[in-house]
Amino acid sequence: MKLAQMGSGELSALYEELKQAYAQYQERSLKLNMSRGKPGADQLALAMPMLEPLGDYRAEDGTDTLNYGLLEGIPEARRLFGEIMEMPPAQVIIGGNSSLSLMYDAISRMFCFGFGGHAPWGRLDKVKFLCPAPGYDRHFTICEVFGIEMIPIDMLAGGPDMDKIEQLAASDASIKGIWCVPKYSNPDGITYSGETVRRLGALKTAAADFRIFWDNAYTVHHLDMSDIDELENIYTACENAGNEDKVYMFSSFSKISFPHGAISALAASPANIAHTKKYLNAQTISYDKINQLRHARFFKDKAGVLAHMAKHAQILAPKFSMVLDTLEKELTPLGIGQWTRPKGGYFVSVFLPSGCAKRTVELCKEAGVELTGAGAPYPYGKDPQDSNIRIAPSFPPVAELQQAMEIFCLAAKMAAIEAK
Repeated sequence: MKLAQMGSGELSALYEELKQAYAQYQERSLKLNMSRGKPGADQLALAMPMLEPLGDYRAEDGTDTLNYGLLEGIPEARRLFGEIMEMPPAQVIIGGNSSLSLMYDAISRMFCFGFGGHAPWGRLDKVKFLCPAPGYDRHFTICEVFGIEMIPIDMLAGGPDMDKIEQLAASDASIKGIWCVPKYSNPDGITYSGETVRRLGALKTAAADFRIFWDNAYTVHHLDMSDIDELENIYTACENAGNEDKVYMFSSFSKISFPHGAISALAASPANIAHTKKYLNAQTISYDKINQLRHARFFKDKAGVLAHMAKHAQILAPKFSMVLDTLEKELTPLGIGQWTRPKGGYFVSVFLPSGCAKRTVELCKEAGVELTGAGAPYPYGKDPQDSNIRIAPSFPPVAELQQAMEIFCLAAKMAAIEAK
């Protein structure tokens, strides 16, 4: 029976039953973590052979990777990311372990130096960004650091609300950009439709220096290699509309090899690459070319990356299935939740009844389960409905994940009854 159909007596009896089960978990003093999308130890082990000595440390063009040089990265690493990002290697710059750093630097350059004769954003009275929500909390943190005003944009089945984006971007010159996680989005697991990509590419903006920050973090992170989402090329869409300078594309190996020992990439138009190199040249002589060589030799090409990610899928798919099956079993009969069913990525996005997310996270914490804070996937940490919770199934072993999900469902039920 659904909660909405229960009388006060039935609700009270159910709540007491839930409290007793919850108290038993509290007595165990558990420490379970589903707070961030970290690879599990078994995933990290897949890339351990990469750490063996390389022997010859010269790149394919003869560059000694032990020494200075090649600001843009070694040729084989640029080619590898170019294949993954569907971009010419000449329009790819290889960075360090984190694409987030490349995004931060790109924002910083626009604030300090501007682009194409336009005023640096730091000299403007107001800078605003469109922020699809639920979204990636680290993007929102960058905005807060730079004092960028965030405008939430609802996520729909095929990506962010393009009608709203087109209306706002065309009418307000202080809107300078948009954050996008276009494939298996964080946290909803949505892949942008072809129409959404093409409309973004053709976007008419009041700001001539508007930028699309295309954080394609999960482009090869499939849960079933026989059933994958396809994503159209945003650069091609921009180029076809004469907007090739409007987009910065980002990717990394952070959840493919090692989170703190990976390489990342920025891909963009020739003009944007030249602009980036001009200021990057003052920032660094080169990123870690030894690590670039290590990755290029280990993976070789996109086919090698996909073969490696098939092994990740074998580890992750059962965890996602268990999370979804538990939600279906525990919450669906009571009618108190909805959630996404992603084909890839690292998260399951759960929507509880309005006003229940913070309380559910609180109850979970008191029973030893750490979750991402309620509201984190929204600008300024403010979920207008207090309903969304991001679940990250990847890190815990399956047995711990099962316990965590049982506690999560208990907490969600208790919060829903308390909110009635």
